Amino acid sequence: MTTADRKLTGWHVLAIFTGAFGVIIAVNLALAFNAVSTFPGLEVRNSYVASQSFDARRDAQQALGWQVRAEAGGGQVTLWIEDAGGRPVQVTELHAVLGRATHVKDDLEPAFTFTGRNYVAAAQIGPGNWNVRMTARALDGTPFAQRVILRVE
Repeated sequence: MTTADRKLTGWHVLAIFTGAFGVIIAVNLALAFNAVSTFPGLEVRNSYVASQSFDARRDAQQALGWQVRAEAGGGQVTLWIEDAGGRPVQVTELHAVLGRATHVKDDLEPAFTFTGRNYVAAAQIGPGNWNVRMTARALDGTPFAQRVILRVE
């Protein structure tokens, strides 16, 4: 029997469509499961309540004029907090969570210490995109919160 002798019947077309849509549905289900299982969770419990004081918090934080950047290497993470003039800023409280942008499995809470120029903490992290989700309090009591992107080669 040659290829010319075979006929494409309705059952063949049904099998092709069923197989194609079955693959599409299986891939969509796998992607949806992975998206939901790696989602780190809520940022705030009640977004409406958080939005009521957002403008005041943002304005107070911007009035500080701080610039924050992070680097990693040699088994440590360095966090620079500088004022508008480029001078180092010492804070009364600093809390930071160092983690991947996509999941919380690798999250660390390094203990940063002030060196007089910057904040340093021991942390062994692999290459890739990381976030430093930090909160700090200025000497005058103003709260400061920022997510700093950290790219490790």
